[in-house]
Amino acid sequence: MQQIARDAELGRRYADKLIKVWRRQGDEIWVLIHVEVQGCYEADFSARMFIYYTRLRDRYQRPVVSLAILTDQRQQWRPAVHQEALWGCALDWRYPLVKLLDYRERETELDAHSNPFAVVVLAHLKAQETADDPPARYQWKWRLTRSLYHRGWSRQDILELFRFVDWVLVLPDEAEDRLWTELQQYEEQHIMRYVTSIERIGIKKGLQQGLQQGLQQGEIRVLRRLLTRRFGELPNWVEDLLREAPIERLELWSERLLEADCLEKIFNSNVEH
Repeated sequence: MQQIARDAELGRRYADKLIKVWRRQGDEIWVLIHVEVQGCYEADFSARMFIYYTRLRDRYQRPVVSLAILTDQRQQWRPAVHQEALWGCALDWRYPLVKLLDYRERETELDAHSNPFAVVVLAHLKAQETADDPPARYQWKWRLTRSLYHRGWSRQDILELFRFVDWVLVLPDEAEDRLWTELQQYEEQHIMRYVTSIERIGIKKGLQQGLQQGLQQGEIRVLRRLLTRRFGELPNWVEDLLREAPIERLELWSERLLEADCLEKIFNSNVEH
């Protein structure tokens, strides 16, 4: 997708994954599936989806399925069609989308479902719901983390899902430390060793050290690592902002990272929310 989107005049230049899959019937045909996860309102979202679709068709000459997952909080924003018309020439292009807000009334179903993505959706919804309620967020983070051990998944699946839950359900430092203590005790009681706090403690200490010493480059490295872990490969405009920012701005962005669900909200880019 980076190759497809590189030259597009679409504002932001980062894109999600393009996946090649085979059909179960055993025939030779193969299909490209493009999944776009969108966390902020974007006026030209459908146009961008259509441009990706046409470029993929042109490049590979294969069927393309475009899918959108909307994680924003605008109930009415559901851009599932791109339309153009001029002088009798008309285009009506549609694609399936999922709005995670629609799952708010299906909490019990998500909590009991065996699909790992049920945990992902539930963690995301609870992150939005408890943004201003740390005690409730603590309870949900503890509940979701503990449930990972009892769903029959592999160790790697548990680790990956734990990292996601940990990233989206951010707690104040004191509550976070208490959760880690309880989690370690829970593991010991059940003779489990799936999750380690070494990585988290290392990142936390690195950020604190960078702030205390006032080392701009150290702060940039830590913030870049956190941003990459949460949002994937960083677009060029973010890298440019990081290189030129004073230490005060870096500290502000670090604080916004705790609650923001997309890069635009952290950096106050010119994307309408």
